[in-house]
Amino acid sequence: MSSYEWQKSSYCGNAGNCIQIAAADDGSIKIQEADDVDTIVTTTPEKLRAFILGVKAGEFDHFTVDPD
Repeated sequence: MSSYEWQKSSYCGNAGNCIQIAAADDGSIKIQEADDVDTIVTTTPEKLRAFILGVKAGEFDHFTVDPD
């Protein structure tokens, strides 16, 4: 297993419910939950950017709305 330089948002503090990201040597982006370091998701910078833009634009807000 490769060693990555993980970065976590300063907004997380000591909370365990944050994600960490790292840039791999092959140009991919690695993502893991701070409290589940055994699971690593791999994506590209372009796909991560598109996801972040979607979050900021509210494209996923319907997942947080209580249906009742």
